[in-house]
Amino acid sequence: MAVDPKAVKSDLVLILDFGSQYTHLITRRIRSLSVFSLCISGTSPLSAITELNPRVVILSGGPHSVHTPDSPSFPPGFPEWAQSNGVVVLGICYGLQLIVQKLGGEVRVGEKQEYGRMEIHVERNAAQGLFGSKMVGDRQAVWMSHGDEVATLPDGFEVVARSQQGAVAAIENRAKRFYGLQYHPEVTHSPEGMETLRYFLFEVCGVTAGWKMENLLDEEIKVIKITVGIEDQVICALSGGVDSTVAATLVHKAIGDRLHCVFVDNGLLRYKERERVMETFERDLHLPVTCVDATDQFLSKLKGVVDPEIKRKIIGKEFISIFDAFAQELEEKLGKRPAYLVQGTLYPDVIESCPPPGSGRTHSHTIKSHHNVGGLPKDMKLKLIEPLKLLFKDEVRQLGKILNVPEQFLKRHPFPGPGLAVRVLGDVTEGNALDILRQVDEIFIQSIKDAGLYDSIWQAFAVFLPVRSVGVQGDQRTHSHVVALRAVTSQDGMTADWYYFDHKFLDDVVRKICNSVRGVNRVVQDITSKPPSTIEWE
Repeated sequence: MAVDPKAVKSDLVLILDFGSQYTHLITRRIRSLSVFSLCISGTSPLSAITELNPRVVILSGGPHSVHTPDSPSFPPGFPEWAQSNGVVVLGICYGLQLIVQKLGGEVRVGEKQEYGRMEIHVERNAAQGLFGSKMVGDRQAVWMSHGDEVATLPDGFEVVARSQQGAVAAIENRAKRFYGLQYHPEVTHSPEGMETLRYFLFEVCGVTAGWKMENLLDEEIKVIKITVGIEDQVICALSGGVDSTVAATLVHKAIGDRLHCVFVDNGLLRYKERERVMETFERDLHLPVTCVDATDQFLSKLKGVVDPEIKRKIIGKEFISIFDAFAQELEEKLGKRPAYLVQGTLYPDVIESCPPPGSGRTHSHTIKSHHNVGGLPKDMKLKLIEPLKLLFKDEVRQLGKILNVPEQFLKRHPFPGPGLAVRVLGDVTEGNALDILRQVDEIFIQSIKDAGLYDSIWQAFAVFLPVRSVGVQGDQRTHSHVVALRAVTSQDGMTADWYYFDHKFLDDVVRKICNSVRGVNRVVQDITSKPPSTIEWE
């Protein structure tokens, strides 16, 4: 259960996702303009699109070619529905090529493929057009990523910009209100891209900017009060992270003491995490929290498990069994069994946990099953309340600030629900991997804080690798463990780059780790961006 997108006080811009790595960046860019945007699968049925009643539909880019027989496409009847209902359509990259091909034009394999930075020039400008604010001949740098190109336009369409190689860069049919950009305006490599999107939404489409976190808060509270009966009891799964804490604070504001928070120590927490988190809940947030020690239960089920997807599903199942047991205890105490479970599920969690190809629901790939999305058992008795399901991480922090969650808590780096299980590669119960990782991680994070770098980093953590290396310590040969350090910068967790530490900082941290943590003789740094990797290792 989450707020109905139609209740948001803003015109909805709906993105149909055809697989581009930049698709969800479009969502974020539009929200940054105070316009509400959502992303759904590009192969969704027409009924799913019309039900959301969008003002604008954007067809994303993607890795496919329109010439491939099974390439994804918008549903039959979509162009006719859009035109008859006054919905403006913008195709980006692959989305532009879909418009051309499906409306009677021709797309061919480009003689000169265009990838990376490219210059385009405006061929035609007119009021209510894509480049109405530009003059003919004006040039700008954009980010291209395509092998196919437009050969013939459908009837009624005009070329409004071309690349320096002469390829079609932008098209429009102002009568039908169909537009297309062959480049990606949403990426920072297209410096004037945000201005193009702003002009398109406000001047061409006439969209109203009404996306405010305060409005969303009011709607969420209203939905929770309507959904949860006046005598219903609700459980909240608190992890100690920002997401679940903001979700709990929001629901507590809506229903008060009928919310019962539970914090589970699953044996996969960071150094002294249990003590620190419980103190914060009681002293700063004044939330009613019960702590359940389930270390043995989780670790016994994880013994011998090395596959990360299986780990996540085991953890998701064990969490739910604990919540069910907690619900039983509350029923005995209060005389009424809780009916709902609050989770801090975010929009990226849902996106990354989407079903894989062939499932019949979407063409996008499952990146990983988040324990609170893809890892939930089908026979779960509790109904879910997920008030943050439409939000990105930075938006959750904005909401938390409105709810007066302490700023130092909101600035905490994300910590995965499966905890250290996805930071110990391999069997988490083997040897003393968890203890080693806790010590290494504590040194790394404390060093970052001492250096004043914590707030400049999106997420930092250590990883225990399932390998040993030869070293020399105290003039003796050692055959000890290897750990990795990871720190990234990001806005929403969908893309990320590695943080550039000063060499002296890294030198000091490595010395502290190797001199303080018994069993570690080698430290490496992960400098991979997302994509191609994910932020977490598993």
